[in-house]
Amino acid sequence: MARTPSNMLELGTKAPDFSLPDPHGNIYSRDQIVGKHGLLVVFYCNHCKFAKHIRDRFTQVSSEYINKGIGIVAINSNDIENYPEDSPEKMAEESKIYGYPFPYLFDESQDVARAYNAACTPDFYLFDTDLKLVYRGQFDDSRPGNNEPVTGADLKAAMQALVDGGTPTPDQKPSLGCNIKWKEQA
Repeated sequence: MARTPSNMLELGTKAPDFSLPDPHGNIYSRDQIVGKHGLLVVFYCNHCKFAKHIRDRFTQVSSEYINKGIGIVAINSNDIENYPEDSPEKMAEESKIYGYPFPYLFDESQDVARAYNAACTPDFYLFDTDLKLVYRGQFDDSRPGNNEPVTGADLKAAMQALVDGGTPTPDQKPSLGCNIKWKEQA
């Protein structure tokens, strides 16, 4: 299991636009998903131990903050030829089994991951209503095998700051996860 940190895109960066399909062929864009208090873009996948480790709590936290006005989307950018567990068919199964309350989109070209400078799964990017980056970092201090409880404390604090009309603290810790499985360049 590779332990890859996020790249910590510069705060204030504007959210790159995207238009991606879910496993059923429905197309979602950035502007369709943004909520009245902001937008959370998460690079995610099915097979990563780090994503699996937070999956249940992330689903709960997502439901809570979607209801509070944060638009949330998960994007899978992995190479499915070499990682078939991350195929759209498997994404559809995962979404149904775990009741994902957010769209789970497939970035086949990997262009969206590159635009966000995403490095790992999970990799979190929280934007305010002007689509300016206000948080990029970890879900919480828990990692597979470290015995820390999975709470979502860091991400929840950032989202709550937006809901409350404030700004998240700039003191942010990088996310840590499996590296994005890039396609081999021809």
